[in-house]
Amino acid sequence: MLSLHAHDPVPPPTGHLPMGTALDDPRPVGVDGRALSRDGRPWLPVMGEFHFSRFPDALWRRELLLMRAGGIDLVATYLFWNHHEEVRGRWRFDGDRDVRRFVALCGELGLAVSLRIGPWSHGECRNGGFPDWLSDVDCVPRTDDPAYLAPVRSYYGAIAERLAGSWWADGGPVVAVQVENELYDRPDHLATLRALAREVGIDAPLWTATGWGATRLPPDVVLPVYGGYPEAFWEDASDGWAREARRHYFPTPIRDDHAIGADLRATAPAAGGPDDTRHPYATCELGGGMAIAYHRRPLVPAADVSALALTKLASGSVWQGYYLYHGCSQRLDLATPNQESHATGYPNDLPVVDYDFQAPLGAYGQVRPSFAALRLQHLFLRDNGAELARAGAHFPDVRPPGLDDRAVPRWSVRWGGAGAFLFVNNHQPHEPLPDHHDVRFEVVLGDRTVRLPDEGVTVPSGAHFAWPIGYRVGSVELAWACATPVARPAWDGVPTAVFVATAGITPRFAFPVGTRVDGARIDDQGVVTVAAPGPDAVVTATAPDGATARLLVLDEASGSRLQRLTVAGVDTVVLCDEPVVVDGDSAWVETTRNHLDVSFLPAPDRVTGEPHGEFRRVRLTADGTRHEPVVRAERVGAKAPPARTGGPRRRASAPLDEDFEHAAVFHVEVPAEALRGDDEVLLVLGYTGDVARAHVGGRLVADHFWHGPEWEIGLRRFADEVAADGVEIRVLPRPAGSAVYVDPAVRRRYEAAPGTASLDSARLVRRTRVELW
Repeated sequence: MLSLHAHDPVPPPTGHLPMGTALDDPRPVGVDGRALSRDGRPWLPVMGEFHFSRFPDALWRRELLLMRAGGIDLVATYLFWNHHEEVRGRWRFDGDRDVRRFVALCGELGLAVSLRIGPWSHGECRNGGFPDWLSDVDCVPRTDDPAYLAPVRSYYGAIAERLAGSWWADGGPVVAVQVENELYDRPDHLATLRALAREVGIDAPLWTATGWGATRLPPDVVLPVYGGYPEAFWEDASDGWAREARRHYFPTPIRDDHAIGADLRATAPAAGGPDDTRHPYATCELGGGMAIAYHRRPLVPAADVSALALTKLASGSVWQGYYLYHGCSQRLDLATPNQESHATGYPNDLPVVDYDFQAPLGAYGQVRPSFAALRLQHLFLRDNGAELARAGAHFPDVRPPGLDDRAVPRWSVRWGGAGAFLFVNNHQPHEPLPDHHDVRFEVVLGDRTVRLPDEGVTVPSGAHFAWPIGYRVGSVELAWACATPVARPAWDGVPTAVFVATAGITPRFAFPVGTRVDGARIDDQGVVTVAAPGPDAVVTATAPDGATARLLVLDEASGSRLQRLTVAGVDTVVLCDEPVVVDGDSAWVETTRNHLDVSFLPAPDRVTGEPHGEFRRVRLTADGTRHEPVVRAERVGAKAPPARTGGPRRRASAPLDEDFEHAAVFHVEVPAEALRGDDEVLLVLGYTGDVARAHVGGRLVADHFWHGPEWEIGLRRFADEVAADGVEIRVLPRPAGSAVYVDPAVRRRYEAAPGTASLDSARLVRRTRVELW
């Protein structure tokens, strides 16, 4: 039996952080040494990063609605200085640079905002976001040099002026501000930046700075925010998993990550960093995916993302922040290319355009499997976040001895004095963890000992989940449950809880002895077994004191489709393969299918359909018309560029613009009728080669470093030009001798055709919007 002895909860330090709202603020926000609070209740934010100035402003609303549907309640965004003051003194806050309109839209949709204002931001942006003209100023950037602070004051002042009235104290949505990024050894400068920002009118209840890399922060001036990624494009091209990424799949009290930004540091960080006992465990960069660099092109499956996120909760996180949650594209309307590159002194060459990041929502709004995987966790947090926010992390008596261990189960318990949650992670990238057989847990919580489940179970390879201990459904308390609780709606006046099973583990629930149940088997110890979880698996229990509770126990596949909406004031759970988006009085889905099922419980009055277990199911029909592109090869032969290296680490460099003059060239003609309407249409390409670029009307619109998946290009934003001129695709073959890492799952395909540059397939995929009401 696996054992854990939790220490008695210790009250967190309070009153030491100069943050939070005024005492009379009608929307109070506070913070102490353990957690955040909002409106007088503990708050565990779910934050997703989306860069407004890297995405067409006409589409912001759709994307923010999708983020909200995924469970995001706090939107983070960078402001890149060179997007707003490319030419000194000439400010641009128009179009998709309009931060005020973006922030206002977030507020309209009920989303809070965290601004990452730099001045140095990184985000794989040219000069970290510094405008080129700053290099001509006689100053020492990222210090308290007055010659540097003068243009920073001007920049911060422009932000403050543009966002006047948008701050939290004014009733606006901006609840947090981050100064700088990855500044490790200048705590006084971070304090100066916060003070300067406030002087010019930037204000928020919460102030943050990145804490990874043993950063020295000014004591109690900013909250350290941390991160962790499944993979790392900034590592060398050597085969194998980025070693430091392993750490993020072990529940641990260690918050720091010395890997993020390591390629930009001259020396490895020393031990140390912020005093973690004085700050809540907050994150801002849990990898929602990973960017693709020329020399290193990792693949990040959905389970790598969701297991990492769950492990951070297991480690004590009280602020889940994803980078990126929504992919985007580098700006192409600036005088110089805007991406991180060898040409601008970085160790890595990134695509000129693509910054999709393999994120839950892609660069063209594609909904990825990681969206659903994270959404399920966010439903768990919506139900249990207030309790979890005050619960410290406690770790087992026997822990894995090192990063290479695969034998010792990885688990922890969050407990703050009342109920508790047991977290298990049995997944990591690249090197699968084994099944663990006959697993039971003994958890000592103060003077209470809980053993669960009542008999040993097998924890399958890949499983990652949270189980409750001391979980109340109305006035009925479950001693424990072997399924994840994700919602407690009140239907028909009967207290109800929705659970999701873990594939391979039969759900079991420990009720008070003497409870009577309908819909499942119960033993003489009060343990209910739900042998067949699914949409029709409902258990109604009556405790010995007469209290009643109802459980809906879904299977794992249904859990990936599960959503929770408020429809006409009714708390409703929904099963659907696509996100169901509620926007005011309307609701819609977008799908690539001809038919799509949506099941509601309870069903709104306006929904009619057939029974689906306890749900009511409606079948939607989308326009099934399919259009095919026509591909014409204009130049088949291609010349591979020479293998080049660059940057301070002499890594493989991406081909130059002039190399594409020798690329294989293909013209893709798209029927005009395929582009009619407002739906997004993806051009999905399969090609053999090293890199590819797409041009529309003679201008570069997209690019791609081959790493396995098909290349997707959203055509909606170029629809008129595409209908008139088509899309030109240029493909270059792999240079001989270039040191490039691709995932082992696709390496054979990458290496199989040296010297080949071909366009192998092309199809159109339309995401049709269907109105529910």
